[in-house]
Amino acid sequence: MSWRPLLKPNAERRLATPLRPFMSGRGGYAGLHVYRALACLLVLGALFGASGRSYAAQPPAPTWRYAFAVVANVVTEPGDESTLQRLVDGIGRNPQVSFVVYDGNLRGPRESCSDALFERRRGLLDASRAPVVFVPGQRDWVSCGTGGAGNYDPVERLDYLRQNFFNDANALGETPLALTRESEVSRFRPYRENARWQVGDTVFVALNAPDGNNHFLNAGGRNGEFEDRVIANGFWLEHAAEFARRRNARAIVIFMQADALPEREERPDRFAWLRFHRAPRDGYAELRRSLLKLAENFRGPIIIVHPEETKLPHGFTIDQPLRNEKGIRIANVTRVAFSLRDPLTQWLQIDADMARNAPLRVSVHDVPRHLPSLPPQQQPVMPEMPEISSMPDVTEIPGMQQAPDLNAASETGNGIGMSGTAVPPASGASQTVAPPRPLMPPPWIQQQTPATPSN
Repeated sequence: MSWRPLLKPNAERRLATPLRPFMSGRGGYAGLHVYRALACLLVLGALFGASGRSYAAQPPAPTWRYAFAVVANVVTEPGDESTLQRLVDGIGRNPQVSFVVYDGNLRGPRESCSDALFERRRGLLDASRAPVVFVPGQRDWVSCGTGGAGNYDPVERLDYLRQNFFNDANALGETPLALTRESEVSRFRPYRENARWQVGDTVFVALNAPDGNNHFLNAGGRNGEFEDRVIANGFWLEHAAEFARRRNARAIVIFMQADALPEREERPDRFAWLRFHRAPRDGYAELRRSLLKLAENFRGPIIIVHPEETKLPHGFTIDQPLRNEKGIRIANVTRVAFSLRDPLTQWLQIDADMARNAPLRVSVHDVPRHLPSLPPQQQPVMPEMPEISSMPDVTEIPGMQQAPDLNAASETGNGIGMSGTAVPPASGASQTVAPPRPLMPPPWIQQQTPATPSN
């Protein structure tokens, strides 16, 4: 039975009759406004009552905290393989490390570039508990043409590495880490070693830029391998900038084996053709121009990590040596060069915490004498970042410097010369020249004291 027949006729009339506003003053309709206000309050109260609890129950936005390890130049002779296995095991037992980057030189300077050697070294990296991203270095293929390395063809050795170390879309190691390789682009099918991945709001890039003048050959004719790879590397950096912008990433970290950034930018000599002894052609000039373009397209912090041949007091150094053709320092490009005291027992660790004013912190860790017990095996949390994110613009993050405005830089006052003294401005305009190396690290990277080995 419906409820309507139960009502009295008067009640039915009251329900069918609309509310009439009462008169206020002469012909006024103040009652209508009162009813409307009450209706709005009821609607708002219902909305907030229904959705207020849901908003309060939503968890806060996740704050990304992770760490990654970087090693290089670990193995120099066959007897070091067992120590490399212990190093990889020690890093994998650290629950804070999300992945490891082996930044070049998996072979010693006096070892042969044979297939058997590379198979053994890959087996050591595959046994890592944490994912390992391998970046080829000079000794891995460039210097394989020497007599001590077996007189191999460097290009053939590079092809061998591509087929055996970069043959799928995952990194090395027991824990899977999905990588995007440049070989997925049909135009750059051979360049499997150039990879990209993302953790949190940071985009990571692996680039094949070896030491030894980037494998530039001074012999006559077309330097095919060098010229093609320069184009591929430039495209990969440009693609990384576009990917980072679309994902609202806050930083880009680039791993390469070579030191492509000099202490200061050399200006071209107009009278070099008059000299009999010409300087060798710089094989990293195109790479630096690609990095300048990357810094212009992506205004967030760009971190370049590479090993250093010379020993460093603290195991690493942090500076900002990249300058444009006008000599202006690019403030959002930072270099982290590392040369560990004992590469067989130490690794460089970079901790990221976007909740801090200085999100990235660099430190050196030692393999403990007594390895801790293995943490429970878990799949790494690598969520797919949305195309439209609620994160603020990267240039507005507190503590993150912006790249210098080249037009505004020409209007600044006195600069600092290469000797540290003030340089008077020229007539009409002036430019800012940064002091020489060493430079203070930028505010988004903090240097930590080396950790003492734990017993």
